[in-house]
Amino acid sequence: MPKTARALLQLPPATAAAIEKLGADLAVARLRRKESLRSWAQRLGITVSTLQRLEAGDPSVGIGIVATALWLIQRDGELRQLAAPEHDQGALEMDVREAVELGRARAQASAEARLRAAPKGKD
Repeated sequence: MPKTARALLQLPPATAAAIEKLGADLAVARLRRKESLRSWAQRLGITVSTLQRLEAGDPSVGIGIVATALWLIQRDGELRQLAAPEHDQGALEMDVREAVELGRARAQASAEARLRAAPKGKD
């Protein structure tokens, strides 16, 4: 089995549902514009069967096709922000954890240095 097929079989359920919703939403957008499958596929530069797969939420449809479909409905601008580092909550949380750990390590090293530098008491 090709790697891509294996990856698609392992999609998290929420991700698969989001892709299906996107496909359904694109179908609604096409229908609201009173575009046929054939004309919409032609504008996308794809076959009608690929458009049907896109609208059915098939995760194997290429991202370029999805991006072009979003462009047709003037929603492609949001693609720039999807994985923008400033919105990557997981990485931001890791950065904060690392900063906290570094702060604790420096505070401990400073405290240990003060203890070593403190004058020894006379017995």
